[in-house]
Amino acid sequence: MMSRQAFLCSLGSLYLSLLFVFLLMDVYARPANNSALKEKAADSKDENEILPPDHLNGVKMEMDGHLNKEFHQEVFLGKEMEEFEEDSEPRKNRKKLMVIFSKVDINDDKKIGAKEMQRWIMEKTDEHFQEAVQENKMHFKAVDPDGDGHVSWDEYKIKFLASKGFNEKEIAEKIRNNEELKIDEETQEVLDNLKDRWYQADNPPPDLLLNEEEFLSFLHPEHSRGMLKFMVKEIIRDLDQDGDKKLTLSEFISLPVGTVENQQAQDIDDDWVKDRRKEFEEVIDANHDGIVTMEELEEYMDPMNEYNALNEAKQMIAVADENQNHHLELEEILKYSEYFTGSKLMDYARNVHEEF
Repeated sequence: MMSRQAFLCSLGSLYLSLLFVFLLMDVYARPANNSALKEKAADSKDENEILPPDHLNGVKMEMDGHLNKEFHQEVFLGKEMEEFEEDSEPRKNRKKLMVIFSKVDINDDKKIGAKEMQRWIMEKTDEHFQEAVQENKMHFKAVDPDGDGHVSWDEYKIKFLASKGFNEKEIAEKIRNNEELKIDEETQEVLDNLKDRWYQADNPPPDLLLNEEEFLSFLHPEHSRGMLKFMVKEIIRDLDQDGDKKLTLSEFISLPVGTVENQQAQDIDDDWVKDRRKEFEEVIDANHDGIVTMEELEEYMDPMNEYNALNEAKQMIAVADENQNHHLELEEILKYSEYFTGSKLMDYARNVHEEF
């Protein structure tokens, strides 16, 4: 008979083996078409300062064409989003959620209607905008070494390549002397894409010098209608398989070759496809003709579109509206807290009565 100590050691080994397997499965389960920029942007603080982020807070779709999975939480929580961590004390999270509920419920009738939620979504989206503006001020200073209020493409290029490990002084000297730069193919491709975006952010008359406002458009295209159009073109270019500059459902939900590696990955990818199909058919394809045009995608991407905000408000209410009165009561939001905050609050009914 196995001793208690041997049994525990065996159990521990089994646990570690299973944990390793699950970690591998999690890696394979992720959709494979995340852009290189997103992965590279997390490498260093300096690079974060000068690379346009793929993830745009308060926008429904990422720069790489992926749906923003945190969108509902971003437009419901705003700056409070980071406070709702999975391991936070449920009681504290309930109190925070109750405070937010009271702020959304402006007529104080103990329920939230679509118009109240629309107003709140617009307010939180604007909050994300203002946060991006403040961050841009710091980032602009980082790439404007001479402090003249303008950044040239060459200045940006030097900073970008320095963040990739190149010697800043050597790169600056070569650019100044018009010497050839020895850059690997991947870095050159990223640089070419950034240059295209730089040109788009350069408002008329074009001078290839970006001021602080233009640099904001470069980093955050959601702040500029012209840059929003450019971002839509990039997404269409990446997803459009037949070159007609439109998207069919099959193009929008197609998965990259090699994404699915095992059954768990297959299940997750099925959910991913299901989410994209629903968004395409119910929201993006406004006239429901099975085709998404650039104009439709642009309207969908516009974070300050009031009609979209109202649509989103109605969808958010429908998720948790158990009594079908087209409003949200506090108990309903607490019960569906994971959808609104990313944090699941257990025993919501009993606890909310304790709070009162």
